Amino acid sequence: MSSELTYLVLRLQGPLQSWGFASQYNRRATGLLPTRSAVAGMCCAAFGLPRGSGEEQRFLAAFAGVRMTAIAIPRRDAKRELPVRRLQDYHTVQNTRRASGAINRDCVLTHRQYLTDAAFGVVLAGNDELLTKLAKRLADPVWGLWLGRKCCVPTAPVLAGLRSTRQEALALLIGETPLSSFIHQEEATDFLEGHDALPDVPVSFDSADRRFSLRRVITEHGRTAAQNGPS
Repeated sequence: MSSELTYLVLRLQGPLQSWGFASQYNRRATGLLPTRSAVAGMCCAAFGLPRGSGEEQRFLAAFAGVRMTAIAIPRRDAKRELPVRRLQDYHTVQNTRRASGAINRDCVLTHRQYLTDAAFGVVLAGNDELLTKLAKRLADPVWGLWLGRKCCVPTAPVLAGLRSTRQEALALLIGETPLSSFIHQEEATDFLEGHDALPDVPVSFDSADRRFSLRRVITEHGRTAAQNGPS
């Protein structure tokens, strides 16, 4: 496999988005930026990889070498930036798993959070061969692509493009505006460099054996934080 570095650019825009990373049981919160696990899951769906399959495991192992940058991109109407807000809804679900591991056949009330009217950009930096194949599948996915949950449908094509440099990749999302002007999150190269640790690196999406490892991240709030942060 080629070792040449390529940058794959994604646009994540829709009326509802939900980026869970530590939620379990009946309360499902959302993160404020796209998670690595959700992006990896979207990629698995694009390839049509069954949960827990050998193909999924091989893809996740290769995807572990890809570095991710997530950017909150303010949306505007004619006069102002549109605020991103949290929405909490409730669902009744069956066949949930109890803390003991047993299946609960009764209906359970769950509270789930979403972000409304949000837009994000994601830049994936990694192996040229892997990301070129991924770009082709994102342009013509085997399964549907969702912004965290199946009810969160993208309102624009997810694939923005492939570029050979980071600067060109960022320009697809934010033009000539400096990245420092935006709320954004990058992956730390070592523990001391990071600001936080998120359990959102997928090891397995198998429904009976979902496993995630930690990712150390650096989050910068930029000059748009006060105007665009979820309330």
